[in-house]
Formats: sequence, C-alpha cells, structure tokens
Amino acid sequence: MHDMFALGEARVRRFISERLRPNMHMDLAPLTLASWEVPGEPVPFSEAVQKVYEPFVVGTSWGRPWGTTWIRLRGTVPAASPAELLIDLGFTPAEPGFQAEGTVYRPDGAIVKAIEPRNAHVPLDGVPGSDFEFYLEAAANPDLAEGFREFRPTALGDPATAGTDPLYVFRRADVAIRDTAVWELFQDATVLLGVVDELPAESTRRAEILRALERMVDAANPDDISGSASDARAALARVLASEASGSAHRVHAIGHAHIDSAWLWPVRETQRKIARTFSNVLSLQQEHDFVFAASSAQQYAWLKQAQPELFERVSGAVAAGRFVPVGGMWVECDTNLPGGESLVRQFLHGSRFFDEEFGVSTQEVWLPDSFGYSAALPQIARSAGARWMLTQKMSWNETNRMPHHTFWWEGLDGSRIFTHFPPVDTYSSDLSSADLARAERQYAEKGEANTSLVPFGYGDGGGGPNREMLAAAARLRSLEGSPQVELSSPERFFTAAEAEYPNPPVWSGEMYLEFHRGTYTSQARMKRGNRRSEHELRTAELWATMAALRGAPYPYDDFRCLWESVLLYQFHDILPGTSIGWVHREAEQRYAEVLEQTEALSKEALSELVGEGEVELVANAGPLARGGAAGMSVSRRSPDAVSPARAVRTADGIVLMNEHLEVRIDDAGLVTALIGRPSGRNAIAPGEKGNLLQLHRDTPAQWDAWDIDENYRRHVIDLVEAESVAIVSHPTAAIVCVIRGRGATRITQTLTLEAGAQALDIETTVDWHERQKLLKLAFPLDVHAERAASEIQFGHVHRPTHANTSWDMARFETVAHRWVHVGESGFGVAVANDATYGHDIARAPRSGGGSMTVVRLSLLRAPLYPDPEADQGEHTFRVSVRPDAGIADAVEEGYRLNLPPRAVRGARPVEPLVTLSTDAVIVEAVKLAEDRSGDLIVRLYEVHGGRAVVSLSTGFAFDEVIESDVLERSADDGTIVSATARDVSLSLRPFQIMTLRFTNPRLADR
Repeated sequence: MHDMFALGEARVRRFISERLRPNMHMDLAPLTLASWEVPGEPVPFSEAVQKVYEPFVVGTSWGRPWGTTWIRLRGTVPAASPAELLIDLGFTPAEPGFQAEGTVYRPDGAIVKAIEPRNAHVPLDGVPGSDFEFYLEAAANPDLAEGFREFRPTALGDPATAGTDPLYVFRRADVAIRDTAVWELFQDATVLLGVVDELPAESTRRAEILRALERMVDAANPDDISGSASDARAALARVLASEASGSAHRVHAIGHAHIDSAWLWPVRETQRKIARTFSNVLSLQQEHDFVFAASSAQQYAWLKQAQPELFERVSGAVAAGRFVPVGGMWVECDTNLPGGESLVRQFLHGSRFFDEEFGVSTQEVWLPDSFGYSAALPQIARSAGARWMLTQKMSWNETNRMPHHTFWWEGLDGSRIFTHFPPVDTYSSDLSSADLARAERQYAEKGEANTSLVPFGYGDGGGGPNREMLAAAARLRSLEGSPQVELSSPERFFTAAEAEYPNPPVWSGEMYLEFHRGTYTSQARMKRGNRRSEHELRTAELWATMAALRGAPYPYDDFRCLWESVLLYQFHDILPGTSIGWVHREAEQRYAEVLEQTEALSKEALSELVGEGEVELVANAGPLARGGAAGMSVSRRSPDAVSPARAVRTADGIVLMNEHLEVRIDDAGLVTALIGRPSGRNAIAPGEKGNLLQLHRDTPAQWDAWDIDENYRRHVIDLVEAESVAIVSHPTAAIVCVIRGRGATRITQTLTLEAGAQALDIETTVDWHERQKLLKLAFPLDVHAERAASEIQFGHVHRPTHANTSWDMARFETVAHRWVHVGESGFGVAVANDATYGHDIARAPRSGGGSMTVVRLSLLRAPLYPDPEADQGEHTFRVSVRPDAGIADAVEEGYRLNLPPRAVRGARPVEPLVTLSTDAVIVEAVKLAEDRSGDLIVRLYEVHGGRAVVSLSTGFAFDEVIESDVLERSADDGTIVSATARDVSLSLRPFQIMTLRFTNPRLADR
C-alpha cells in the first residue's frame, strides 16, 4: 500500500483547525455592553454595581496595568440550547493566570464563574426570549512571565512604575449556541491526534487511528459541519472503543490548580484568583463528576472573608466529597527557610482551619512547587497526622535525576512518609497525550508498580480544570495506545499506590533541589523579617504564657493573627525572594508591624511578670543561660565578673584580646588570626585572611532571582581596600570599625570581642547598590573537615565538603539556619548568623600541605527579574565565629545571636516555667493550647543528634502531662518515662521532637 500518511495527517490537522474549531458555536449575537473603570484598587461587587456605567463596545482598548474595569453585559436568552456567553478580554497566547482574567457575577452578587484564556464561556440559563444581565469584573493583569524565555527586567511589577497605558483590546462578547455534536467531534479528533503524536511512526495503532481520522474528514460535509458531525463521529467510533492494553500505565487524574499565594501578582490579586478558580470548578462540577484538590488554608480563609456566598458553595462541595482540601498547611510554604516552630505552625493553623470549617483531617503533605525539602519535614508531617506526601519539583534538578517516583522518604530522626513524585513532571497537566505518555515513559517503578498521579488543571496563576480536560479524561479512560486514566482523589490514589507497592525504596535525608539555589539569599529583607518575627513570636508567647499563669489574659487572637501573617509570607515565592517588588514591599511593611506588635505583647507581659520597681533585671527568652539569666526566666542583673576585653594597635594592625580569644586584624580590616586560648590554635588557615568580603558576577542563565549558577565562582573581586580601620572606645568590649566602599556601595563592619566572650562578633552594614552581583563573607579555616554540620529545623544535617560525586558537586550552595560547624578530631569552628541562610562550604588546598575548609556566607544578591530593585538599599548582618567549638557550642552561638537577653526594670525576678537537666534537649516553644482550654504546651527536641534521657522540672503544678502531636492531640510514643507532681522524665531519640501538654497548669501560690 502506498504511504500517504503524512499527507493524510496534514489534511486532518487542517480540517480540525479550519472546519471544526470555528464551528463549535452558532447563532452568535452581540451583547450590549457598558463599563466603569475602577480609579484605584479593586472594589467589591456591592460597590461596583452602584456606579454609573458608560457605553462600551468591542474593539475598545482597556485596562491600565493592574487596573480593574467592570463591564455590564446584557442580552436575550436564545430559543435554542445549550446557550452560553463567549467573551474575549484580549487574550494572548500566554498561559491562563498570567494575563487578563475576569469574574462574572449575577445581579444579586453571586459569582457564576471566571473568564480566562481556554475557559472563556459562561453557561446561560433562563427562559428563551427573556432578558439577562451579568457583571464582569475584568482584571488587567500584565504578563510578567513572557513565557519564561528571556527574564527581562520589567517596570510592570510595581504600580508606581507600571504606567497607565491600556494593555488589552476587548475583542468579543457574544451569546451563542454551542453545537454539541461539533464540539464532541472536535474533542474526539483532538484526543486521537494527540495519541498519534506519541505513537511510533511504524506503529500499527498509529496507522489505524490516522486512517480513521481521514475517514472522519471524508464523512464530514465542509458546507454543513453541524449536519454531518454525527456521521464524522461514527467514523471514529471503532478506534475510540479499542481499549487500553492490560499493561498500560494507570493514571489517577485529580483536578487541581496550584495557585501561588503571591508571585508575579500581589496578594490582593491572589484573593481574586481563588474566587475565579473555585467558581470555575463548581461550575464545571455541575456537568462533570470529578474531584478537585486544593491546598492552603489561607486561600480558603481569604475566600470566606471576601466571598462568603461562594465559600458556602465550596463548603457544600467539600461535604459532598467533590472538593477536597489537601496538605493541611496554612500555605504551600518553602521548607528550607522557615524555622522548625514555623513548620509546626503551618500544620497547626492549616489543619485547625480545615477541621473547624469543614470537619476535614488531611492525610497528605501537598507541596508540588517548593524549592527542595528539609530533612526535618517527615517527622513534623507525621506528627501532624500526615501519611503521604506529594511533590513534583524535584524533577527540575539540573544535574541528577531522582531515582524514584514512589518511595519512603526518611527524615532526620528516622521518621518515614510514603511519598510520590508524579512522573508527568507537572502539577498543571491538561491531560494531553503528550503529558500521559511522558508519565508512562518516565515512571521509575516499572516492573514493581504501575500507578502514578496526574494533577490536571491550569495552575500557578489559577484557572483549574476546563471542560476540554474532562472530555479528554473520558476518552482516555481506556484507549489503546495510551495510559489508562481514572478520575480519582488523593486518598484513592495513595491508598492504591500503597497497596500496589508495599515495600518501596527509601530516600534518606534532605531532598536538595539542584536548582533555585539563589532563593536562600534573594531579597534579604524577607529573610531578616522572617527570622526576627519567628524569634520575637517565641519570646512573646513565652512571656505571655508566664503572665497568664499569674492571671493575665492570654492574647490568643493576637498570636493567631501574627502567626498567620508570618506563615503567609513563608509561601514559596515570597520568603525565597522570587516575587515582584510589590509583594516584597508589602511583606516588609507587614514584618515591621509584626515586630512592633510582638514587642508590645512582650512588654505588656513582662510588666505583669516583674511588676513596678527599679530593680535591674535581665529577661532571657532563650532556652540556654545567658547574660546572668537562666534560660526562659527573668533574673537579677549581676555585676560583670570578667575583665574587660582590650584592643591594642600594633605594627601589624590591631589585636583584640580577652581571657578566651586573641584576634589579630590587619590594616585592611581582615582577620589574620583567631586564636582560642584553650587550644592555642589559630582557626584561620596559614597565609589566609578571614572576614573577607567577596563580590561575584551573578548572571544565571535563567530564573534570575531563583538561581545561582556554578559559574559564578569564576568571577570574583576580593574587597580588601579599606577607607579606614579604627579602634572604637568601649568600657568593656574591644571593637574595631572597618569602612569600605565600591562605587555607590558602602560597607561598614564592626568587629567586636566582648568581655568574657568565646566568639568574635562581626556586624556588617551594607548600603547596597550593585546589580547582578553576589556578596559573600569568607572564613578560610584551618580545619580538615570531611563534612560540615548545618542547622536545619529541629536539628542539623551533615553534608560533604568535597565534590566526589555529581550529587556532591551539584550541592555547591546550601541552606543553614542559625549556625554551621566544621571540625576535625579535637577541634572545630562554629559560624553563626542572625539572618543569613545561603552558605557554601568546601575544602581547599592549605599552605604548607593538607587542606583547609572555607566557610562562606551569602549575604546579598541583586537580580533584575522579577524585581529590578531587589535588595537595593541598606542591610545589616551579624555573624559570630567561635573556635574550639563543638556542636553544643554552635547551638549556643545560634541562640545567642538570635535571642539576646533584654534589660528590664521591675520589682522581682521570675523563675522559669520549665528547666531541663541537660543542654542536649532544647525547649523550642512555650505557649497555651490552641483550643483555649488553658492547657500549657511545651515543645522540645533533642539537639545534638544522640539519645537523651532528660528530667524536665516545672515551676507550676498540673493535673496531668500528656504526650501530644504537633496538632496538640494526644499521641503516646512512649517518650514520657515517668511523671510526678513537678518532674517529668523523658527519653528522646536523636533529633526527636516532643510536644507535652500540661492540663490545668497553675502556680502554687495562686
């Protein structure tokens, strides 16, 4: 037989494009339009509907960047059905969610659905011949993505620079009849042609489908597509009825819309995107039976506040099992940067919202787009009641491919969670044959299992599933040449996957994303705001709890509001620093408000605790003794019993000295020696200098704010020129001030050796005006370290300092929280910080032989996309370097820098509520229970990485101590060995998190 397949395929494609697509609607009639442009920020429907509307016509330019235009739509219900409105706001080829979008309201204010690219119709009900009226809230959101091809700086990310010229031309507003037969034929042909595209050229099935498609074209009358559509569909019936093979990959398709809580749009626009997406889903579920999964309690809370009627409809869909809250977290947060208590609160606040509003307890972690996954997460998630985890982002690795798609993920403490990576490699599938074929092709568990999950629906900027996706799912349920598609739910998928694969492989430790390494550093004010807010919330909760036991009211509502703000800004495009400037400016303002309010709460509680008086006191909210105060107590200030530190200028520079350290600083302000008196050993490598600021070219190939590419290391300028190096007079501390300049950028460093201190403190203030540069602070340490310890949530991880394997090589920039530690047998150095996360730690040749270990902290970046003003302006960083240090010393330094004691005056000291018999266990939180029962919650963890038996003593009486999970529910793991009136004996495994609930806590004298 002659091969005419190529010509036949071209004929089919042209037929679909030119004959079917334009004929899916008929009897088009234009609507009568009128508009009102909102002069400022969006307004609610109740306000917009009261305005005066002016005539508006198709072809009108509309929409300044980020502006809103309300359009009134009027027309008459056609006699035929199904009738619907067709609207085109001026859509571009860009993805839904990255351009203009709208929300359609009924006159009573109820939302019908959204208008978006690829989902631009509105179902029309009503008596034929009757008039109808709708209101369209049209959002002129600019396309800042531009397909993510060039990552060009743009002024559109800030209303102050975006301009006022209209972005769009309104193209269409018609009422029409959907020709169901032609529409169904179009879906048949599109699905089959998609299968053809994925089958081998020599495939018999491919030839069979192409021949059937050609017969479809033959059966259709080009002059009467509507009248011949049934005959054309009949030509495809046999190939559509041919079922998938028994070994075909099984796909569980779940409706989904990953809606970024902010990113290339502000938070206020996300709130509207949620309403659009959720109304789309509810509208679609009136015609199709499918399950839609949506995460992030914050997004439901926004909907409840802004659109209560729509929220009630969503609640009804949740009760019916068609709308499934997933994830149990407040937002889909980053998991590298938030502190341990923050990750706990993500689950605590998210899970409580879902339980209180819907009676739902989620069973899965749902983080498809976060930039890597902390080794602490499995334990926290399991303690929050999660059995399963879903993510997709690890498929973005630049160097190494994760070896599994379904596996046990084992965390820092040994906890395991059943985890799935959808091999489809997207969280926004359109259920195309290309997506399904990719899922089958890449599935790593072949031969052992055969089931994967496909989240379908437009995401990032929202939108969700559309009717074309549901049509594809119906045709691909069992179709030869394609994986089988089952419309499913998260619970059905994970239950099936566990049953099919009861003994999957294990991935142990962090899941490091070999991509987006710049997110540890970009937008440094986000990092500082988060770190400070976390620690000040801990502090305020502690003092407020102690005050509550003395009769003061506990500010539950204040803490809930403050925590939920901090949790929101931990979203994986805000805290990592990858949003438009608008988002980050708002976050900076809110962080300032959080700090102001937590300070007020702490002051009020401390005032209640210490009373009125002039006794000099020290309030130490940290878990370890500091500044003459026991941990988590208020103590009398004791006079300094140590000799003052000294600063002496010598021929070679300046020497700082106290009883523990000697620090030598050269004329350029660089540290040439850091000698711990216990060992007499210089922590700075021979011939090297610490406190070295290094400036790198930072021009990644793509994803500017996200990425640091390995090649940045090829271009470096050491900032060794100093304008001045001067001793600063101080009664007890030895201080040196170093000033440097580079163009418009000014850097002031203050090197301080306190009396009695065992670490050198370095405060670096940078007035930053670089572009596409990376600033690092380097310490070349005379330590032969095979690995570095880096603090993460509730513990620390060890990472190699070499690059033996491709996995090691790819980990050239890593995250740490308050400290890192490098050591060899008998000697180590701790480097702590107060607001820095990005680090690189590597071995390098040492003068005189052997190797040294270079610890560098990433202080600042200056990417141009998506915020061209990222990080410009003043920043301050505090770092400490402590020689002769072990892990316990590193832990102490981390808390010292981040939870400094404060001086207060009052009438009396205050004993701690909780004391521990060992520093191997740390108290991370003291608070009252979320259920407002008055029960007291204490969260602690083993910090050194070993087993610990600890005696916990309380400064209060209680009825019972209950071992709890992080959701403050009873969960007996056998950690409590015994309990008496004031003492609790605990046995903890390495890095175990323990939550204790004390019922009816009370002070003995009350």
